[in-house]
Amino acid sequence: MGLAPEKLLLKWMNFHLKKAGYNKSVSNFSSDLKDGEAYAYLLNVLAPEHCSPATLDAKDPAERANLVLEHAERMDCKRYLTPKDIVEGSTNLNLAFVAQIFHQRNGLSTDNKISFAEMMTDDEQMSRDERCFRLWINSLGIATYVNNLFEDVRNGWILLEVLDKISSGSVNWKQATKPPIKMPFRKVENCNQVIKIGKQLKFSLVNVAGNDVVQGNKKLILAFLWQLMRFNMLQLLKNLRSHSQGKEFTDADILNWANKKVKSRGRTSYMESFRDKSLSNGIFFLDLLSAVEPRVVNWNLVTKGESDEEKKLNATYIISVARKLGCSIFLLPEDIIQVNQKMILTLTASIMYWSLQQSVEDSDSSPSPAPSVNSEDESSLGGEVSNLTIDDAASDTTVSSQFENEDPIVACNISAASNVANEDTPVASNNTTEDTPVASGNTTEDTPVVTPDAGVPPPIENEDSPVKE
Repeated sequence: MGLAPEKLLLKWMNFHLKKAGYNKSVSNFSSDLKDGEAYAYLLNVLAPEHCSPATLDAKDPAERANLVLEHAERMDCKRYLTPKDIVEGSTNLNLAFVAQIFHQRNGLSTDNKISFAEMMTDDEQMSRDERCFRLWINSLGIATYVNNLFEDVRNGWILLEVLDKISSGSVNWKQATKPPIKMPFRKVENCNQVIKIGKQLKFSLVNVAGNDVVQGNKKLILAFLWQLMRFNMLQLLKNLRSHSQGKEFTDADILNWANKKVKSRGRTSYMESFRDKSLSNGIFFLDLLSAVEPRVVNWNLVTKGESDEEKKLNATYIISVARKLGCSIFLLPEDIIQVNQKMILTLTASIMYWSLQQSVEDSDSSPSPAPSVNSEDESSLGGEVSNLTIDDAASDTTVSSQFENEDPIVACNISAASNVANEDTPVASNNTTEDTPVASGNTTEDTPVVTPDAGVPPPIENEDSPVKE
């Protein structure tokens, strides 16, 4: 199941050809199919009721190819290619033709009654992690497409592409070898450079070597990818905050922002850490989504989250709403229900990224200075970014803890895909006082509240300027 589609089709085709008595092996969709014999054997074993002895007896490849297509049409396969395409070995058209045959009649039996549970990997959580990281890497827009994470990263090339994407200029391509790589030590060289760059980025890679990646150590690969994902996530947040003046973001900043955002809307839900079991009912994240965009949550669809079924409904709705806003999210409802701390962190960061991005876009498009939609962010995070440290209860990113902690290592993507806006997505208003959070500690009860006129941005509060009554 981890094979690329074209390789899976070749494997399927050779399986039936061997049953049909075809002595050759098909390794491509061009030269190996030019004479049409493989097609003739394949269709005869899949649809013997439509077979014709003339197909195999034909001497001319073009004539045989035409008989093959006629056989396929009797199987209700539409003719998208010509006999000439088969004889000339058109790779893409042959691939599409084989896929159509597979779709129409694959000849695979389910009489053995093997359950899907028996086909699942031994570690279901690790399989879920593989899916999340694979989707994240493919969303970055690198040249190589990942089909099977644990197999495809073993030569180090894909990891180098990812590192170059999120930390431009960090890879020395002169010392890297591009696949296909026949010499094993070249793979080790690639992976050694991956680990070297990881250490330069201050990842926790104690007793980790490039050979561990080459050998396919799944836990170490997931641990490295989680730190890579987290680095990318924090860099995206840092780049959006010009007022941070180059100061680094931490997990605690994300936690603090989320709680302040929810509190600013008058909600009582609170997140103590990314491990907080109370998060399983989903109410906090629905409050957070409502805080960043008041009209996006339909509270008639929200349950109390008391039973497992209600929790799943809320978790599914959270993912739907977040994607509706434009957040790039790859987590599953189970990750919220089980309070997977790393997935909870990346979900919160994804919502934070979207919210701050709207603030940046609004400030760029505004013709005159106006108070930020996220004024509470300016006050609360501006001075705390350099002082806050990562709380062990909030996040745990060391490789050693990956082995000790049974919690899954999963992640979601908050890449630039979150820039995509949906036409149906409601847009937060900058001109409503209710949507403007009040900075904690910067206002007093005596401070008058100014209600701006429609279409006119409110004035900037300044000690030296008078406030209009």
